[in-house]
Amino acid sequence: MTTILIENGAVITVDDAQRVLKPGYVFVENDRIVAVGAGDAPAAMRKADTVIDASLMAVMPGMVNAHTHLFQTFIRGLADDKPLLEWLKAAIWPVAKALTEEEAYVAAMIGMMENVRGGSTAVIDHQYVHTQLTNDDAVCRAAEEAGLRFLLARGWADTNYHPAFMETPEQIIEETTRLRQTWQGRGEGRIRVEFGPLIPWGCTDATMKRTHDISRQWGAGVHIHVAETKTEVEMNLESRGNRHIEWLADLGALGPEMQLVHSVWLSDRELDLIAEHGAVVVHCPVSNMYLASGVARVPEMRARGITVALGTDGPGSNNSQDMMETLKTAALLHKVNTLDAMVLLPEDVIWMACRGGAVAFGQPDDIGSLEAGKKADMVLIDLDTPLAMPVHRVVSAVVYNASARDVDTVIVDGRLLMRRKELLFVDEKAMLARSREVCRRLFERAGVTV
Repeated sequence: MTTILIENGAVITVDDAQRVLKPGYVFVENDRIVAVGAGDAPAAMRKADTVIDASLMAVMPGMVNAHTHLFQTFIRGLADDKPLLEWLKAAIWPVAKALTEEEAYVAAMIGMMENVRGGSTAVIDHQYVHTQLTNDDAVCRAAEEAGLRFLLARGWADTNYHPAFMETPEQIIEETTRLRQTWQGRGEGRIRVEFGPLIPWGCTDATMKRTHDISRQWGAGVHIHVAETKTEVEMNLESRGNRHIEWLADLGALGPEMQLVHSVWLSDRELDLIAEHGAVVVHCPVSNMYLASGVARVPEMRARGITVALGTDGPGSNNSQDMMETLKTAALLHKVNTLDAMVLLPEDVIWMACRGGAVAFGQPDDIGSLEAGKKADMVLIDLDTPLAMPVHRVVSAVVYNASARDVDTVIVDGRLLMRRKELLFVDEKAMLARSREVCRRLFERAGVTV
């Protein structure tokens, strides 16, 4: 048995009562939290194998980055200032169609490093680049080596999309099944696999229904971009006669297992359908602003009882995977959009990143809060900086003052992945150097000039 005691910190529990214990402690045995309390830890706990003094730090659950595309670490900054469909043609497709297994692994590892530094302990990767079938295995291998909690949403399109990325229904089902057989439960249960239909206009009705039925048999989720842009909704109205959420509902493919990414251009009826069927929305505010896609109706979603998670989206349209930045952006975007300074509070966006993320990840009983019995996934954020001190309210300081550079310690499954701002699962400088060389070769082969 290995034990960790974190003491003297301001513990943001994100429990149902949203308690903040200042000071407080968290005691871990192996991969589980066994005690969370206010004040000083009992003397017996001070004999832990590892004792971390969290004075002047916030201790909070690890955040779930509920939507990204890890391969895009190699594409960041290539197609700034373009709307979605132009951005796909200018940046994503030329590089993605040349991606090899090695490049997928290195890009994913850089993305894992970035997510840890940004305070994420769990990541959902919508991975749709299968130019080599082993690309997906490479991404999972990076996740296993890094030690994060990881959900591979294997992306697919079987119509209307770039020919290099389209597959037959048989290919989609066979390969996703193979990945589940290979990776489901690996990394001591941290790695899981699900279907990730790419976009409504890239999915036929028959394959969408078929894969969704298989997902239900597996007890797995389904991860899909919906209503990201107004143009895409109009495309669906023209081709199918309904909007994106209506389409899913008509297919019988709307339920608690559905992770609805972006969900910007939704009607009142669609909001009601999501609430009625218990689906979860993944809100990506930075990406929606970067691509000028629009503002999701998050306050109205929350008023209807819809679970909202947060994601960065891929670094091709962000241009990072910084969940600390996402917290602040989410709060500010909806304040200015509604002209209501109270519409989203720091507690609300932390809840979305942690508890909402846990629902999107499919493990609401295991992660998302600091409570006895839950997995030992947490981050320590240094607030003893000129950017935050003096701290009058910890949750406010975390959301409005702190940044990824202040994330000091990251623990997943009771294992230290970062301590005193040093990554422990990889030689960071060597991997960064490798990424530069690998990306250079990729761009040469793809004919991409910067």
